[in-house]
Amino acid sequence: MTSDLQFRPTDPQFLLNPYPWMAKMRQEAPAFYDPEQQAWMVFRYSDVKRALSEWKTFSSILPKPPEQKDFTQGLPFSDPPKHQSLRAIVQKVFTPRRIEALAPRITELTHELLGQMKQHEQVDLIQAFSSPLPIVVIAEILGIPLDERKDFKHWSDGILASDLTAIQNMADYFRQLLKKRESHPGQDLISDLIAAYEEGEKLTGQEVLDFCILLLTAGNETTTNLITNTIWCLHEYPDQNQRLRNDLSLLPGAIEEVLRYYSPITFLNRFTQVETQIGDQTIPAGQVVHPWLASANRDEHQFENADRFIIDRDPNEHVAFGNGIHFCLGAPLSRLEAKIGLKALLSEFPNLRVDSKESLKPIPTLRVHGLESLSVLL
Repeated sequence: MTSDLQFRPTDPQFLLNPYPWMAKMRQEAPAFYDPEQQAWMVFRYSDVKRALSEWKTFSSILPKPPEQKDFTQGLPFSDPPKHQSLRAIVQKVFTPRRIEALAPRITELTHELLGQMKQHEQVDLIQAFSSPLPIVVIAEILGIPLDERKDFKHWSDGILASDLTAIQNMADYFRQLLKKRESHPGQDLISDLIAAYEEGEKLTGQEVLDFCILLLTAGNETTTNLITNTIWCLHEYPDQNQRLRNDLSLLPGAIEEVLRYYSPITFLNRFTQVETQIGDQTIPAGQVVHPWLASANRDEHQFENADRFIIDRDPNEHVAFGNGIHFCLGAPLSRLEAKIGLKALLSEFPNLRVDSKESLKPIPTLRVHGLESLSVLL
C-alpha cells in the first residue's frame, strides 16, 4: 500500500482526506477486522445500510455497561421494544412542529452573529458562526439560562474525545437542572420530557439526562461541521460555488450533497447478536462493528461520480444521518439551521472566501469529519 492508502487515524493529513483509503477498502476488504480497534469495519453502501437497519443482527446495545456511569443505555444504545417506547416519548415533545417554530429565532440568532462578523475583515468561521449558532439554539430548546452556556462547547468536544471529566461535569450540570425543572417546570424541552408519557410509561431521570447529552453533543457537532464543511466544499469546487451563489434555491440540495461528500459523522457502533456474513467474511456473535457512513456515501456503485461534489445531485440517498430505526431524530433541526444559516451567510457576504494561506487542521478524532478552525476573508 502507498502511504495515502494506509489507515493512519492520528495523522492530520489522513483525517482531512481518508477517502482514497476508503475506496481501496471497498474494493479489496469491504469487511475488515482491525485488531487495534478490536472492531470490524464495514465500507460498502449496501452493507452499511444493512448493519444500520437489521437490529436483530447488529444491535445498538452496549455489550457491557460503560465504566463512565454518566453514559447509560439511552436512546442511541437501545433496541426494540425499549427503543420504540423511548423514541415515542421523545417524539411527543421533540416534534416537527416544535422544530419549525424555531425558524424565526434561528434567523434572529443568525443575523446577530453575522452582524458581529461584519465588524471584521477576517474571522474564524467556526468560532464566529458555525459553532455558536447550534449551541445557542439547543441551549434555548433545553431552557438553559444564558449565563450557564459557556461550558457547552467544551463539554460537547470533551464527549467526542472521551474526556471523562467533561462527561462528568455535563452530567452533573444536567442533574441539577432536572431537579429544578421537576419542582419548577418551564416552557422548555426538559420540562416537557419530564412530563411526557407514552402508554403509561415515562422517561426516568437518567433517560432524560441521556437525551439532553445526546441532543447537545450530536446537535452541536453535526450542525457545526455541516455549516463549516459546506464552505470547505465550495472552496474546493469553485464551479459549484459560483452555481450556488447565482441561484440560492439550489441550497437545500447543496446541503444534502455536503452531508454525503463530507459526512459530519464518519462511522457508528453496532454489536453482533448472532454470527453473520458480510461479503466473504464471517463475523462471529459478540463483535464490535463500525458501519462507515462516510465510505457508504462515496460508494461508486451507489453514486455516479461519487468523488465529485455536485450541488444538484439527484438522486442522493446518502446515509449521513443513519438509516433504520435509529435515523437521527435531530436531522430536521440540523437541516433547518444549516439552510437558514448558510442562506444568510452567503447572501450577506457575497465575496466570502477561505484564506488559502492558512493550512487546514482537522478535528483530531476519526469519529467526525470537520475542521478545528476555518479562516475566511469577508
